[in-house]
Amino acid sequence: MIRRFEQSLAEIVGCIILISVIYLVLVNGPLTITRIQLPESLLAFNTIFLSILIESIPFVLIGVFIAGLIQVFVTEEHIIRLIPKNKFMAVGMSCLLGALFPACECGIVPIVKKLVHKGVPIFAGVGFLLTGPLINPIVVASTYMAFGQDVRMAILRMVLGLIIAIIIATIISLFFKGNQLKKSASLLEMNQAIARFPFSLRMKAMLMHSIDEFFEVAKYLIIGAMLAALVQTYVSTNYLAGIGEGIVYSTLIMMGLAYLLSLCSEADAFIGASFHHVFPKTSILGFLIYGPMLDLKNTIMMLAVFKIRFVLFLMIVITFIVFSVLMLVHPWI
Repeated sequence: MIRRFEQSLAEIVGCIILISVIYLVLVNGPLTITRIQLPESLLAFNTIFLSILIESIPFVLIGVFIAGLIQVFVTEEHIIRLIPKNKFMAVGMSCLLGALFPACECGIVPIVKKLVHKGVPIFAGVGFLLTGPLINPIVVASTYMAFGQDVRMAILRMVLGLIIAIIIATIISLFFKGNQLKKSASLLEMNQAIARFPFSLRMKAMLMHSIDEFFEVAKYLIIGAMLAALVQTYVSTNYLAGIGEGIVYSTLIMMGLAYLLSLCSEADAFIGASFHHVFPKTSILGFLIYGPMLDLKNTIMMLAVFKIRFVLFLMIVITFIVFSVLMLVHPWI
């Protein structure tokens, strides 16, 4: 176990050194390599890529740390007591718990994976997955500030997001029964063995699990951040805004923009507010609600954790429900 810990620590240090080298080489001034100046677009891509990573990694670290705590200290009996047996009450409970949990769409994936592995029903996991990044206290506060202390916009995002999450989790409960994890092998025997360890050894096991989980998740985060940076660098948002005429098209454009930009949910309100004079409030809400539920980064991370069929179904349901609810409530917004 000590050797494994040392190897993991070496990998962490190596990643930090690599990111530092990339930053120093490509960001500090207009560098030339073998007298060939790097294109401005490449430098912009590098800056956006690193900013997405720097913005996301702290939340991923929090997520894998909590996942480690769940793995070592939360037993199946705890889960059974926490989640109601009634399906609809379980959906409501998971959505409310997610609403109180400060996590972004990246950090929430390993937490949900661990909860589902521990026995939380997949539909309850989806409720937690959707509300955690969307309506936690930090996101509500940032939305309030981004829109010039507009309480109504913050409340609309929170209430509509909660309603949409409950609808989606209920639909998932009707179509999926198993845990839908790619690796569904039971960890019950290992958990029972760890439960008998002294506290110090359990803490060490928790840290080891968090490190393993981080490296499993981080590679998909890097791929997602790279794709999102490519989109932000080479796809013009002005062009997208230009083709978004009418409430239907503008809402679809803003939802697509939220998916491609893959912004952290704690900061996306400030970007959404910049479109306030271009698109109607309904379209802005589409950006604010859809992005935390589904974006390019967390799609890749979910594909690494859950079965492909489940992820594709979830993506379709999220897109359809978010758009449909916004169209229904548009006359009153």
